[in-house]
Amino acid sequence: MTPHDQAPEHEFEAAYGLPQALPRDEHLLWQGSPDWRLLARQVMHVRALSVYFAVLLGLRGLNAYSSSGSWIDVVKSILWMAPLAVLAIGLLTLLAWLIARTSVYSITNKRVVMRIGVVLSVTFNLPFSRIEAAALQTRADGSGDLSLLLDDSSRIAYLHLWPHARPWRLRRPEASLRSLQDARSVADILARALAASTTQPRTTLRAATVAGQQPTGGSRQQPLAA
Repeated sequence: MTPHDQAPEHEFEAAYGLPQALPRDEHLLWQGSPDWRLLARQVMHVRALSVYFAVLLGLRGLNAYSSSGSWIDVVKSILWMAPLAVLAIGLLTLLAWLIARTSVYSITNKRVVMRIGVVLSVTFNLPFSRIEAAALQTRADGSGDLSLLLDDSSRIAYLHLWPHARPWRLRRPEASLRSLQDARSVADILARALAASTTQPRTTLRAATVAGQQPTGGSRQQPLAA
């Protein structure tokens, strides 16, 4: 089922993932959500946490065996901590699933829309005129994040965005489309939309680039507007 086939999840949504119906001169180019498995690994660090608990349980078992030489004591020492490890990993995995389930990213020919929030849903409208630059971070499996650097008048607090924010950019947070399965294709769509946009920034034109894209004309930067 594609996002276009889904009914609005929230009563106040005029369309799936959008707070209101799009104007006649605006159309949807792409819509999607984070992949919960990627969120669990990349944002919640479930894989690293699993390795940590495995090592910790192994050390407890080794210590118990060296102390008593009894395998029963080894099993007891491991079983005492194993439920805590399973609970921690399970809660983080559930959180990743809930974040992915309640998050919708949309790209139109004029803006990026982020509907996020597990308990309290919030929608951020990011017009192209407010985007100074876009950066693509990809991984070996083709997944990645697409981060948007906003102008000074449009900054959003890091805690309001998390986990939909570029990691460790605390002083100047960047809204991010996190854990996309095919990040490159989404970046291509955004790059073309930025290049085709006729919306001018409020002040001087700032170059907006999507890292990893191959601009036309031999230039190293793809302009937000011309």
